[in-house]
Amino acid sequence: MAMDVIDYQIYGTDMQFVEIELDPQEAAIAEAGAMMYMDDGIEMETIFGDGSRQSNNSGFLGKLMGAGKRLLTGESLFTTIFGNQATGKRRVAFAAPYPGHIIPVDLRSVGGKLICQKDSFLCAARGVSLGIAFQQKLGTGLFGGEGFIMQTLEGDGLAFIHAGGTLHERTLAPGQVLRLDTGCLVALQQSVSYDIQYVGKVKTALFGGEGLFFATLRGPGKVWLQSLPLSRLADRIVRASPAAGGNRVGEGSLLGGLGGLLDGDNL
Repeated sequence: MAMDVIDYQIYGTDMQFVEIELDPQEAAIAEAGAMMYMDDGIEMETIFGDGSRQSNNSGFLGKLMGAGKRLLTGESLFTTIFGNQATGKRRVAFAAPYPGHIIPVDLRSVGGKLICQKDSFLCAARGVSLGIAFQQKLGTGLFGGEGFIMQTLEGDGLAFIHAGGTLHERTLAPGQVLRLDTGCLVALQQSVSYDIQYVGKVKTALFGGEGLFFATLRGPGKVWLQSLPLSRLADRIVRASPAAGGNRVGEGSLLGGLGGLLDGDNL
C-alpha cells in the first residue's frame, strides 16, 4: 500500500495543533487520544499495528508483535486510523500534548527513516511504519535519558512529531560533534551517531545541576532539539505544587492564606 499524500496546516504558537485535509479514501494514523476534532464523513478505527503495508500483510501474529513493540516504547498498544469515507475532502485535527511545537517531516527528505523520542510521535499519513530502535551501546542505553529504546518512523510520507518548548533544527557536517542535555534531543537522521559522555569532573557532575552525562551527536545529518523536555516541565510543576510542599509565591488574594481559604483553594 502506497503512502497517502496529505495536505496540512499547523495552527497556534505555543499550544499547537495540526489540521490534515484528506481526499476520499485517504487516511491518517495517530496516537490514541491525539484527535482534537474531525469533519463528518471521517471514520475512526482502532487497530493493532500502524496500518502500514508491513503490518497489514503480517497476519495476526505480526500485528501482535507490532503492538508489543509499541508497548516497549511506552506507547499505547493501539493505533487509530482516521479514514475519509465521504465523497469530498474532509479534515481531521490532532493536538500537541503539552506546550511546544509540531514538526512536519517528509520522510523522503531524511532517507526514509527517522529516529525520535519514544513519546514525540503525534500523527502521520497512512502507510508510515512505526517501529523501535535499540541503542546498541550499553552506556547510551543506561544513561541516555531515552533508555535502550527509541522510536523509528519509516516510509516516504509525512510524519508529525512534537517538541517541548522552542524547537531548534541543526544540520551537522560530517564529523561535526554536538553535545547536549540528554532530554533535549527530539529526533535525528539515521546517519547521525548518538552516544553518551561523562561530564568529566566530579564537582561539576555533583553540583552543576546538569547531571552526570550529556549526549554527543556526530554528523552528518539533521537533528531536532527541544528547549523544554516534558520531564523537566513536570519536575518544575511538581516542585511548585503546594500539595507537594511547594510555596505559592505572588499569587492569590491580598489576604494571603486567609484569602486562599475563602476562595476554596486551601480546602
